[in-house]
Amino acid sequence: MRRLVFALAICTALPVLADDNAAWTEPVAPHAIYGNSYYVGTKGLSSILITSPQGHVLIDGTLPENAALIEANIRKLGFRVEDIKLILNTHAHSDHAGGIAQLAKDSGATVRATAAGAREMRLGGADPTDPQYVRGGPRYPSVNAVGDIVDGTVVRVGPLALTAHITPGHTPGGTAWTWQACEGSSCKTIAFVDSLYAFTAGSYRYSDHPAYVAEFRQTLARVTTLPCDTLITPHPEQGEGETCASYAAAARERLDEVLAKEAKQAKTSSAHP
Repeated sequence: MRRLVFALAICTALPVLADDNAAWTEPVAPHAIYGNSYYVGTKGLSSILITSPQGHVLIDGTLPENAALIEANIRKLGFRVEDIKLILNTHAHSDHAGGIAQLAKDSGATVRATAAGAREMRLGGADPTDPQYVRGGPRYPSVNAVGDIVDGTVVRVGPLALTAHITPGHTPGGTAWTWQACEGSSCKTIAFVDSLYAFTAGSYRYSDHPAYVAEFRQTLARVTTLPCDTLITPHPEQGEGETCASYAAAARERLDEVLAKEAKQAKTSSAHP
């Protein structure tokens, strides 16, 4: 458990420092995950392609500078970028949504997200309600996303059916996606679960937002019970060797640590005005 908490920390703590993390732009060979589901991202950032004869779904665009690499990976697998009909997102930070504007332009795909996720994408990441918002911080090209995804929404492209599970916490618009992938008569449920790490920037304190903390805890309970034969996470290292339940448990431990630290800081401040 402590190993996973540490992995969450190093993988998601500082998305604004994306340019300092070489793995986030390091190419990796595209490959099948299971059935019609493929990894087309970089070594340190996941982008997932789910295919069908009637069109494809892409989840996450990673960094703006990775759009061409993702497109090249899709073509290496024998698929056409122009056949992507729908682009989805886990959360709207630059390291997961930054390339979506270019990918949507090149494919002609519709981009769909939760209302909160769509708002942040339209703002290019500059959403003051995000716990990691920093005024004047790095931005990415604005995405004209449709904000119609709610918990339980099933999105469809041909025979593909992906279910949305809202996961606010790391960001207000966080979303996990589940779907079935089959090889012959053998099928698995794949869960692409959003980052769950509690991290703040600037003056944001989770303890100042009790309703949001309650939503965060609901997220962790929801992830614990997801159908989850295969776990995928926005940063691949997060999910290595983990289940949805253990991934959520590590995130719960981290959230409790952050809240305890904030409470201690508040007590110290009140004792020394």
